[in-house]
Amino acid sequence: MITYRPLKNDDLPAFIALRIRQLREEGAKEQIDLAPALRDYYDRHLSDGSFVAFLALDGERVVGTGAASFVEKPPYFGCPTGRIALISSMYTDPAYRRRGIARHLLGLVLDAARQAGCGVAQITASDMGVPLYADSGFAHNPNFMQLKL
Repeated sequence: MITYRPLKNDDLPAFIALRIRQLREEGAKEQIDLAPALRDYYDRHLSDGSFVAFLALDGERVVGTGAASFVEKPPYFGCPTGRIALISSMYTDPAYRRRGIARHLLGLVLDAARQAGCGVAQITASDMGVPLYADSGFAHNPNFMQLKL
């Protein structure tokens, strides 16, 4: 039976390991040891409430994750609060996929975003995740552009 709960500081090693596994699976090229930077980010933002994450567990084993970082930008007509939830770390262990775990985690993350006053949620989706996010109401935004600095 799968259970769900918020991420705690004690869970960070397992959470970071799954985040790195997710990035590898998505084809990211490893150029540095990312674990220290992830630990620093999660430590800071879990404590100030600008990051939330949830775990899916099979007993004590973490088999899925979902998270959001809350950012604020000037309000605009599509988001009068200016608060945006940047969804990340949506990952389910391959042996546990197609069981509704990601859908449940996404629901928990979106509920937390609403409670934090976010008016919009955004995600950079893998090809595998697009059907889930589209089914949950996400729409492609053709205006988004990015520049690596």
